[in-house]
Amino acid sequence: MDEKALQAMSDRLQVEDVILKYASSIDFKDYPTLRSTLADDVVAQYGPAEPIKGGDTLAAWIEEMGEDRLWQHHLLNVYHVDVDGDEARALVYHTSHSASVTEPDDVLVIVARYKDTLRRIDGSWRIADKRMELCWMETRHFSQSEASEAEKIQAKAARERAESA
Repeated sequence: MDEKALQAMSDRLQVEDVILKYASSIDFKDYPTLRSTLADDVVAQYGPAEPIKGGDTLAAWIEEMGEDRLWQHHLLNVYHVDVDGDEARALVYHTSHSASVTEPDDVLVIVARYKDTLRRIDGSWRIADKRMELCWMETRHFSQSEASEAEKIQAKAARERAESA
């Protein structure tokens, strides 16, 4: 494999790493790491909301949006990464689940696509433009205490099956 092909693979993996780090840092409320994925002049738009400009502003907005979240879980699939020099474009499919502190039995589900542009800045890839196209949103309800009871019953039945085998 030649040097150019190796660089292309390396760039693609680095771009994917930044995109995945963006999501996991939101899930873990690790806002300094989140900020490190963003270009200083990033522009982001989530659905029909007004664009948010600037890395510090965007990181603060995401932190504010996550304040009432008990937990969040983003599942991303990076479908395409097209690198052209120091710029990359990525199509990312997004499914997220989150619950609020006040309503832990209700889970917000979002299905969307990100169209991201990343820029290599001082040797590192950063998100320079992020556009979220919302496809579906819904809230699901399930009692977590009932879920815990059901899990206990299933675990007991599994143990009994294993012991009788």
